[in-house]
Amino acid sequence: MADPTARQDAPPASDSPDSPDASESPDASDSLDSPDSLDDDASPAAASLAFRELLRGLRVWDTELPSFDPAQAPAEPLPLFRQWLREAAEAGVPEPHTMTLATADAAGAPSVRTLMLHDADERGWHFGTHRGSRKGRELAARPRAALGFYWAAVGRQIRIRGTVTAADPAESAADLHRRSPGALAAALVGHQSEVLGSLEELAHASDAAWERARREPDAPVPSWTLYVLRAEEIEFFQGDARRRHVRLNYRYEGGHWEKELLWP
Repeated sequence: MADPTARQDAPPASDSPDSPDASESPDASDSLDSPDSLDDDASPAAASLAFRELLRGLRVWDTELPSFDPAQAPAEPLPLFRQWLREAAEAGVPEPHTMTLATADAAGAPSVRTLMLHDADERGWHFGTHRGSRKGRELAARPRAALGFYWAAVGRQIRIRGTVTAADPAESAADLHRRSPGALAAALVGHQSEVLGSLEELAHASDAAWERARREPDAPVPSWTLYVLRAEEIEFFQGDARRRHVRLNYRYEGGHWEKELLWP
């Protein structure tokens, strides 16, 4: 997951010298204050300038951030992970259980996507997908992955990497059927990551899947698989408005967790 500080180099103050200023633009029409700057007829150079000014003008961490004392962190990362996710939810972060999952194919070409965390326990971090999806195929070829969580409202991110194993069919089915009817309907549609002929084809398949999910709440989906990532390394990042970020890294070595601080 990208360091959120890489979004812009300006300090968070609103009077930052890096903030865009229309008076400094070659033409007022290139300013962010002008809708013409995004017209389809704008030159490539003007469009590029407008986009760069948009990026430079975006603020990060413009609210008070929580503090984090790594000396008070627990000996193992799971309790801290659960605490941070709960605090993100309490801070109003939308869908704090969404995460990025990075995998790679047999040749090492990476892929990344966003999905839901299903659980986090002593076994690892749980998520589900079809075995035949891109991530399912990549995990079969190379059973290692990385997860990323980012909660902007509290300036926190967590990065996790480790090995991935597939649960057995019974546990995978139980995981699916604990979820919502919509999740079951989506799983019943199937064909994930395959080429789609048309939106009409999807609509027809989705309507049929929703009807079956309502009629058969325990409908089997043999391809649905629960995966568990067993962490080998977990980093907790607490952002700081003055860029004095706190990075606490856990490494699993010799049957126990080691803690270390990292330079930001």
